[in-house]
Amino acid sequence: MKRVLITGMSGTGKSAVVRELAARGHRAVDLDTPEWSEWIDVDPSDPLTPEKGKDWVWREEQVRALLSSHDQGTLFVSGCAENMARLFPFIDKIVLLSAPIATIMKRLEARSSNGYGSTEEERRKVSRLIAQIEPLLRDAADDEIDTTGPVHTTVDEILRIS
Repeated sequence: MKRVLITGMSGTGKSAVVRELAARGHRAVDLDTPEWSEWIDVDPSDPLTPEKGKDWVWREEQVRALLSSHDQGTLFVSGCAENMARLFPFIDKIVLLSAPIATIMKRLEARSSNGYGSTEEERRKVSRLIAQIEPLLRDAADDEIDTTGPVHTTVDEILRIS
């Protein structure tokens, strides 16, 4: 049994990768959904949050239960949250997805109006967060994959290194 976290900043392709993994028959869960994550109130002066006075965090008990109960094959989970490091003891491998900022901005612009990063203000915030948070993710990751190519290529690489 193995548990692989696929992480990265908004627009790097986490959700697309999870959908592709699931389509190929792998157990894959997108933790960046309301079922697994939630918005919490935080200090409005905190510059490392996606929204002023709000942060996106994993529902730790639920995610811990998911990771702890996995006992067969490989479980792929994806997401990026302020509290995810508290669950690293339950994760066997961390894969960071990254892409050039221009690629990320183009992807975010193409999102529907209810997708995070679809507004100009959110994209400016994402750009600042990439500069501040991506180096921390890189330090925690076992591997990094550039996602500028097709999603199937990214998934092939994830499967190869998992």
